[in-house]
Amino acid sequence: MTVTPRSFARTIGIDYSGAETAEASLKGLRVYQTLGDEEAQEVLPPAGPRKYWTRRGLAAWLVQELDSRVPTIVGIDHAFSFPMHYFERHRLAPDWPGFLDDFCAH
Repeated sequence: MTVTPRSFARTIGIDYSGAETAEASLKGLRVYQTLGDEEAQEVLPPAGPRKYWTRRGLAAWLVQELDSRVPTIVGIDHAFSFPMHYFERHRLAPDWPGFLDDFCAH
């Protein structure tokens, strides 16, 4: 049996569930990581007033982690879409450019 060396020293898995804003603390937003052959461990958000990760906090953490020069692969469980109800509720045209403009504004 040939053993292929790993390309990544760390694996990060993100469950990106929840229908709130970038600042909302979401119970369904969870992060796990492995280093080498270790078992996956949950990564808790930084100490503070919020019990769970926020999307903005997770993005900032991920940028910092990916800048640490540890070869890392990240898997995100996210549909990368919003339900039509979101567009209807905010009176947005159902197109990507319009959505991005509105999303960045908020």
